[in-house]
Amino acid sequence: MTFKALLAAGAAAAALLTAPLQASAADKLLNASYDISRELFVEVNEAFIADYKAKTGNEVTIDQSHAGSSKQARAILEGMEADVVTFNQTTDINALVKGGAVSPDWVEDFPNRASPFYSLPAFLVREGNPKNIKDWSDLVRDDVKVIFPNPKTSGNARYTYLAATAYAREAFNGDEAKVDEFIGKLFANVPVFDTGGRGSTTTFVERGTGDVLITFEAETKGIAKEFGEDKFDLVTPSVSILAEFPVAIVDRVVDARGSRDLAKAYLDYLYAPEGQRIVAARGNRVHDEAVKAEFKDSFPEVRLVTVEDVFGGWDKAQEEHFASGAKLDKLFGNR
Repeated sequence: MTFKALLAAGAAAAALLTAPLQASAADKLLNASYDISRELFVEVNEAFIADYKAKTGNEVTIDQSHAGSSKQARAILEGMEADVVTFNQTTDINALVKGGAVSPDWVEDFPNRASPFYSLPAFLVREGNPKNIKDWSDLVRDDVKVIFPNPKTSGNARYTYLAATAYAREAFNGDEAKVDEFIGKLFANVPVFDTGGRGSTTTFVERGTGDVLITFEAETKGIAKEFGEDKFDLVTPSVSILAEFPVAIVDRVVDARGSRDLAKAYLDYLYAPEGQRIVAARGNRVHDEAVKAEFKDSFPEVRLVTVEDVFGGWDKAQEEHFASGAKLDKLFGNR
C-alpha cells in the first residue's frame, strides 16, 4: 500500500483509537504504533502472517492502529485493547508501566533494550535545496519555514526537539540561555504543528507548506520514493540523536485475551533476518550484522548522540523537558 493510499485511509484507521476490541481467541493481535509506521507494518504484517502459517499451520490477523506515540499510550490507558506496542519513545511505554498495562521490566524482554531497529531525525527539502539547508543552524534563519509535529503529542517531534537541543548545546558551549533562544527561534519558524508525523508529512508534501520537513530518516526516504525522488532532496545534519523504536507486550491485554504467545512471536519476528530486512528496506537502521551489510550503501555516516549521554536518560529528560511546566512548556508556549 502506498503513502497516498494510506494517507487517505488515515481517518478510518484512527477510529481504532476509541474503539476497544472485543475479547477473542488468540488468533488476532492489535499493534498500536506511532504515526508514520503504517507502510512498514503493512509489509511486516503480511510477511509475519505468511511465516507464522508456514511454521504453525495457523492463520492469524494483525490489526494496526496509528497515531502519535504519546497519544497511543493515552488511548491504551483509556481502554484501547492493543496486544503489543511498537512505539518511537521509551517514555510512552513507561507511561503504560505506570498505568499498570505493561511489565516494569519490559526493556529486558527483547534484545537491544527492546528496540529492534532505530533511526534519527533528518531533513527533507524541496528539489535542488533552494534554501541551501545543510544543518540545524539553517533552521532558525528568518527566510526558512520548518515543518515538524507538536512535541507535546508526537514522539517523533520530541526527538527533533532533543536533537536540536543537543546541537545547540555544542554550538553554544552549554550556554543554556542561547540554547533556549535557539529552540525558541526554531519553534517560531514552524507555521503549523500537526499532532503526529504523518500529519506533518501531509502538510509538507501535499499542501506544499514549508521549506524543510524534519522527521525520521526512514520517513524522508519513503516520501522521496513515493512522491518522486526528483521532487525532494534528503539532508543528513552534522549531528543527530539516536531514535530507538521500543516494543513491548501489553500484559494487561494479552493475559485477558490469551494472546501472549502470538504477541511474543510477532515482536520476535522484528528481530529475525526476514523482519530486519523488511525494516531496513523501509529506510530504518537495523542491528542484524548481515542485513546491515546488505544495506550499508543506503545509510550515510552520521554522528549520533544519545539521550543518555546528553540528557542523562529518558527519566531525567522527561522531568526536565517534557513534564508539565518543564522546559518544553516554557519554550513552546501556547502554540
